[in-house]
Amino acid sequence: MDTLTVAAESPLHPDLDLLFSRHHTHCHMDTPPESIHMMDRSALVSPEIAFLVLRHGDRPVAMGALKDLGGRRAELKSMHVLDEMRGLGLARRLLDALIEAARDRQMQTVLLETGSQDSFAAARALYLRAGFEVCEPFGDYHVDANSVYMKKRLSGV
Repeated sequence: MDTLTVAAESPLHPDLDLLFSRHHTHCHMDTPPESIHMMDRSALVSPEIAFLVLRHGDRPVAMGALKDLGGRRAELKSMHVLDEMRGLGLARRLLDALIEAARDRQMQTVLLETGSQDSFAAARALYLRAGFEVCEPFGDYHVDANSVYMKKRLSGV
């Protein structure tokens, strides 16, 4: 496999259009609009957000963001791997980089919201394997049959 790199980038870079388009399509595939919590691309440009891109050579194949919630808590946002690149361990590599970014920012807890539908089963399994556990809604979220909330406490911070 060509070189894999993960680095902080601007979410506005034009070569990320395919990733954002696919992410949008996936999130809207079987989730009612009121249960979609995807951030607008331009909203990901913020000092409170670390936006990472995983590239296979020069091609962006995965992305994810980490949003500072205050109180040494961060939320995982907009994580997506292109369909044709799934099953290669890229999601775990990106997730590990996002968790490392949380540690670098001195976060104690990483939280996330993901879908409860079958189309999000692989994502939920990934998060469970990485040490996340199901939790109650956090921040502005509320109980929603279409959402699963998870958290991971970081050690050594």
